[in-house]
Amino acid sequence: MQTNENKAALVSGANTGVGFQIAKALADNGYTVYVGSRDLQKGETAAAEIGSNAKAIQLDITDSESINSAVKAIESESGYLTLLVNNAAISHAGTSGRTMEEVLGAQRASIVPIDELKTVWETNVFGTLAVTQAFLPLLHKAPAARIVTVSSALGSLGINSNPDNPYRSAFDAAYGASKTALNGIFLSLAIDLENTNIKVHLVSPGFTATALNNFQGTDTVEEGSKEPIRVALSEDLPTGSFTGPANFSGTDNILPW
Repeated sequence: MQTNENKAALVSGANTGVGFQIAKALADNGYTVYVGSRDLQKGETAAAEIGSNAKAIQLDITDSESINSAVKAIESESGYLTLLVNNAAISHAGTSGRTMEEVLGAQRASIVPIDELKTVWETNVFGTLAVTQAFLPLLHKAPAARIVTVSSALGSLGINSNPDNPYRSAFDAAYGASKTALNGIFLSLAIDLENTNIKVHLVSPGFTATALNNFQGTDTVEEGSKEPIRVALSEDLPTGSFTGPANFSGTDNILPW
């Protein structure tokens, strides 16, 4: 049986926000944590702040060469991967500096520019699956492995189809629907891998103030990181789970698809 001291984890988008908090919690619990960051220098700064259990690794999930280099580096150093945390995501591809309301208004299905929609989905959906597929061989080499993908309750069709949901108008075609697609693909992956050594989990941080929403969320990064950290550290959750903060979900933090 592996101890935490010889478990290796990769967290994408870990130089800031929820990803940083997850990486720090894993390192504090004895994992060797690879801090994935598009900008290696920012990743090195974050890894130094986390401590000796953290190592920076350059990772752009939309760049196949970057992904392959990261796989080779972790394979060379660790030989396997115990935990993959898919955290990297973008909220829009339009003009920077806009408020969250302005971004969501511009991403309504009736008017969103298709090129901007494709850019968001390229990261949130296709890039996330690409990095997961690339690391599957290393995950299969661990005695027991897990994939934790940071999604959003905003991607829940069950929640957004309810007219009483106060956040319903925020379900846009670019970011919100990208999380719906992400949920579907990773539920498919959970079914695909259910007879293997790899579990698959989806988790929502809730409405957290991060760069994704121009820091307009209602929860602090520390508060919003609690459920993703819980899932990242839990080894006994059933595969195919989709959970979120208690205020966004029902029994046992389970979110409706």
